[in-house]
Amino acid sequence: MSTVYVVQSMPNHDIAGAMKFGEIKPLLPSNHQIAFSTAPTIRNLRRKLRDFTDKDYVLLTGDPAAIGVVCSIVAAYNGGRYSVLKWDRREHVYIPVRIDITERGERDE
Repeated sequence: MSTVYVVQSMPNHDIAGAMKFGEIKPLLPSNHQIAFSTAPTIRNLRRKLRDFTDKDYVLLTGDPAAIGVVCSIVAAYNGGRYSVLKWDRREHVYIPVRIDITERGERDE
């Protein structure tokens, strides 16, 4: 089964639509400030994300610094490949977006 890793819990955001992509696992609480505890936060996130695979997703919510750290960690763990769920405001659904930072997939020429 796939897992949807939610970067940071957002109490006022309804993420129920993301449940169709997998089991929801929040990574950081809503009140967490990464700027005040960078090293412990990164260690915690690395531990929680160590099993990330191609079938999993990252839901980009919360602190932009935390989002950047999570994307960096999953890219490092998974050969530069990961998928995120992007909210489509017009259709009111999450759209999976595949990212490959190695450029081994499609190339712009």
